[in-house]
Amino acid sequence: MTTSTMTRVPGGRYGPAQVARMEWIKLRSLRSTWWTLAITVAATVGIGVAVGLNSRDASVDLTNNALAGVVPGLLLAGALGVLTMTGEYSSGTIRVTLAAVPRRPLVLAAKAAVFGAVTLVIGELASFIAFFAAAGTLRHGITAPTLADPGVLRAVVLTGAASCLVGLLGLGLGAIIRHSAAAVGVLVAGVYVVVQVIGFIAHGAAPYMPILILANSLSTTRPVTCGTDAASCPDFLSAWAGLGMLSLYAAIALAIGGWLLARRDA
Repeated sequence: MTTSTMTRVPGGRYGPAQVARMEWIKLRSLRSTWWTLAITVAATVGIGVAVGLNSRDASVDLTNNALAGVVPGLLLAGALGVLTMTGEYSSGTIRVTLAAVPRRPLVLAAKAAVFGAVTLVIGELASFIAFFAAAGTLRHGITAPTLADPGVLRAVVLTGAASCLVGLLGLGLGAIIRHSAAAVGVLVAGVYVVVQVIGFIAHGAAPYMPILILANSLSTTRPVTCGTDAASCPDFLSAWAGLGMLSLYAAIALAIGGWLLARRDA
């Protein structure tokens, strides 16, 4: 990233549109952005196809199975969110950015808007392609689900939105921590590791963990049950409540990140 992308708007007439354009130029100019997004789509679709090829039970939630590849894809989206923020600190270009736009909360808001829009589009693309690819590979006489089936379109759309929200969570953590490795570590711990600990010590809190929200609330077309172990099965959130919880996580991280960005030295 070079300072040529940081053009100060004369006379202090910068606004959200101008700052968002600056952030879009920075985001699209990085090869790592497109490589990461391409790998995210490929991994999501590849896992969905593998699950479809190995599906033999027509009674399971086939839509949930087709969207299984989004789970590891969240890590890539979140890590990209972290690097979108921390990359400027490691390269020193954050000083140029803040010199061009002294309204620091506006900088983070523009980053969130641009990055969120990109990851939402890519997340939805990956989710829909994975669904159709997995449906096309079903064998053993299993009838493929369609978007017209109850709950299917909602599951596919909300699963794609999860990539955007976890990406924004990563962006907020990047603004808070400002160090790439540390922020990615916190993201991985919060999304993937803490859920295991919570499952042992605070069973009732497990449904509020991001990865379980995706797997058991957003990508499902029917209520999740635990079979013979129903007594110890958590009451998972509904799809819309799960989406709201992920949105809350992202909003809190961005709000704290914006508050710290406005008060700390670059």
